[in-house]
Amino acid sequence: MVLARFLPQDERFFQFFDDAASNAKEAAQLLVDLVGHYEDVERKVRRMADIERRGDEITHQVFNALNSTFVTPLDREDIRDLASKLDDFVDYIEEAARRMMLYHIEESTELARLLARILSEQADLIAEAVPMLEHTKQRDNLMRHLVEINRLENEGDDLLDRAMSTLYEGIVEVPALIKAMRWGELYQILEDATDRAEDVANTLEAIVLKHA
Repeated sequence: MVLARFLPQDERFFQFFDDAASNAKEAAQLLVDLVGHYEDVERKVRRMADIERRGDEITHQVFNALNSTFVTPLDREDIRDLASKLDDFVDYIEEAARRMMLYHIEESTELARLLARILSEQADLIAEAVPMLEHTKQRDNLMRHLVEINRLENEGDDLLDRAMSTLYEGIVEVPALIKAMRWGELYQILEDATDRAEDVANTLEAIVLKHA
């Protein structure tokens, strides 16, 4: 991947990606705090919404820059795709937090904490991997990060499968059924968020292989 030859003004795209990845890391850290210390929920969800809006702003900056830049450091479609995938990752994290407030969840669960941990680890890896796009010598290290993001997604799949296999066991009352259904939705959103992290990894991999 030869990126040193690109013009200086093109470096802003890499900065946008770094900003988006850092924003995703902040969202995932806040989710860990939310499910790990389930208090002050409304305030934390409002903060999460601010982070999500920040992600939208970065994505818009990317698209606006594409419209005003003749030469780009990566293929235009790759730039759009990576920006969108990073934005989607944050969207799903924010949606999980928002649903917890909307569903008046009274307390967190161990599974929610485990899935949040997976998301946080994925976000950390993304935040480390994205800056490596600029550096040819970091290619192998970048690819190792992507493999680990995918492994974590598989871990999330396994957790969801185990949870759903027992979620409705022993339920005979309607209130308990409603609670279980809401948690089923929340677990699915959290697992979907791990899929969105995998989408980021797959997009990064495609870019790296294209410029190898």
